[in-house]
Amino acid sequence: MKISKLYIGLFGVALVAPFVMYPVLLMKILCFALFACAFNLLLGFVGLLSFGHAVFLGTGGYVTGYLMMNTGLTPELGILGGTAAAALLGAIYGKLSVKREGIYFAMVTLALAQLMFFVFLQAPFTGGEDGMQGIPRGYLFGLIDLSDNLNMYYFVLAVFLFGFWLINRTVHSPFGQVLKAIRENEPRATSLGYNVNDYKWVAFIISAALSGLAGSTKTLVFQLASLTDVHWHMSGEVVLMTLLGGMGTIFGPLVGAAAVVGLQNFLSGGELGNYVHIIMGLIFIVCVLAFRGGIVGEIQKIVKRNFS
Repeated sequence: MKISKLYIGLFGVALVAPFVMYPVLLMKILCFALFACAFNLLLGFVGLLSFGHAVFLGTGGYVTGYLMMNTGLTPELGILGGTAAAALLGAIYGKLSVKREGIYFAMVTLALAQLMFFVFLQAPFTGGEDGMQGIPRGYLFGLIDLSDNLNMYYFVLAVFLFGFWLINRTVHSPFGQVLKAIRENEPRATSLGYNVNDYKWVAFIISAALSGLAGSTKTLVFQLASLTDVHWHMSGEVVLMTLLGGMGTIFGPLVGAAAVVGLQNFLSGGELGNYVHIIMGLIFIVCVLAFRGGIVGEIQKIVKRNFS
């Protein structure tokens, strides 16, 4: 009951938020929140640390941008195309990496991501270092003009809610319970008869697809696809968002994404704009040392200790 009321309350806040805050900033937070939630599915619930997850964010963005600029597809079809491309790339990369463990898995994902970074850098359709600019938002289902920021916001909110629901449903399904078992004790999960590599591969594909969905949506919001979304810095940022908010929690990545994006937006307009990465690094260090469970994780501990 309490959780249902929390969901309803947050949904109500999301509905009125664009009338209080700048809609484009809110859309940016929602896109990165979906990206962080997708990453958390892999790190927080399977125990796989990917250092190259930005490749799926960028792939979704580039493919959607190309489809919107050159084929005249409606936005929902463009986003589906970008999501499918990210899922396909995730299936290939996952097959190559899930058999590795620990730092070896992380290094393989980083190497594969850097490979795609140089592909996007050199490919003629991506615009190289200039990126793809002026991507049209189009008309949703051929009817709703997404050039209106309010229309675009509610579309982005709907995309985020779908992705969040899918992750939540996955985590609490029998499939999700097996993923948690693999995270806690992989040899025991293997001894129970589960093919852990297949489970990790499917989780990797789901995470990659939702990351591509976030990238596709972000491309429409900013009408831009650039190398920033494929760079390893972006992979580092999503790690920060997840750990800051609370790894292995449902709401943690959402809180972490809101904190990071909000702080970056606040600092970029002041005298500390040139030191954003240093400040974010210091916050990451403090987070790891002081509250390893992240913001949401620590709140859950306090509630459990004092009110349960």
